[in-house]
Amino acid sequence: MRSTLRGSLVALVSVIVMCGAAAQAGPALAVPGAESADAAAAQRLTDYINAGSPAGRRAVNGFKHDADWSGPTRKLPPIPSTVGVGPRQTGFWPAFAYSQVNPRVAPPGANDWSCKPKAGQNPVVLLHGTWENAYDNWAAFAPVLKKAGYCVFTPNYGRTDLLDVGGLGTILPGTNGVAKVGRSAEQIDPYITKVLAKTGAKKINLIGHSQGGLLARYWMKRFNGHLKVDKLITYGATNNGTTLDGIGWLGRSINNVGLDVLAPVTLLVGSAGIDQTIDSPTVKYVNNRAPFHDSGQKRVYPDVEYTIVGSRYDEVTTPYDLTFLPGYRNVKNITLQNGCEQDTSDHISMSYSPRALSIALHTLDPQRYPKLVCSSSPWFFSF
Repeated sequence: MRSTLRGSLVALVSVIVMCGAAAQAGPALAVPGAESADAAAAQRLTDYINAGSPAGRRAVNGFKHDADWSGPTRKLPPIPSTVGVGPRQTGFWPAFAYSQVNPRVAPPGANDWSCKPKAGQNPVVLLHGTWENAYDNWAAFAPVLKKAGYCVFTPNYGRTDLLDVGGLGTILPGTNGVAKVGRSAEQIDPYITKVLAKTGAKKINLIGHSQGGLLARYWMKRFNGHLKVDKLITYGATNNGTTLDGIGWLGRSINNVGLDVLAPVTLLVGSAGIDQTIDSPTVKYVNNRAPFHDSGQKRVYPDVEYTIVGSRYDEVTTPYDLTFLPGYRNVKNITLQNGCEQDTSDHISMSYSPRALSIALHTLDPQRYPKLVCSSSPWFFSF
């Protein structure tokens, strides 16, 4: 029954949230605990797509990679300040409803520009996902982190309109993260610079949900942001993209053999959604073309500590283990249900999971928060 319900709501979730779409370009990930059938299927899809005709190449933001139809490329305006503070929420849907009436409200505990970090602490920057906003994504996380003593900041990034290829979701006032990932990275770069300047910190800790995780890594590469990051934590991030239950890889494979089906789809879902489709230029750029010191590693920087969290019930980043990064010494991949089967959080409810919150606290300060919480957390219907 649960599997049937999940399948019937996949389309709804992808339209409401659309927090990722693409699949890994390259060898299948060898992730402890990953489901081999999903990994093998993802590899077969990748091999098929890579066999297609190559896309054209052009310069984008100073570097070259395969180009999708992308619409306008002008810079986004500076990130607007949040206005007011909303109440703490225990589930996504009440937070979503509140943010549609108050689209620029901050989650409780966030965006206090007078905050100074305590000794040994870095400020924490939270990056929301596609079609989400600072409030509905982080109305549970931000107050917990603030109570733990952290200076917390979260922007509303990537907001644009339908004519600027932001997708149909821009008709809703609280829909952000819809512009191309590269444009959003240009937008968050001065925001993070401001966080460092105002707090006097040398580094930040980054937490990203869905596109927010991919965006963090894109920014870390494009703007040498890895030099400013101590720890990166992602939840359901499209780190290697997603098949979106097959929809994403189908569109990409058709595009790669010369029939442009992604252009009209972009008008519907927005540029950010297409950036996260399988084998996209953005996903390939983040994972396969980075200058990495002398470590020889791909995908990760040796001077950043990575904690990558995925849920078996994720219906947007699929297969869910594509969120994981190769298991280098500075990378920890965590399946949310390992050791806590009663947590059935899906893509959108993950940021309201008590266990997910405890993973963040443990990662930021394992001495103060040595144990992970385990409690029931519902799939999709989080209130």
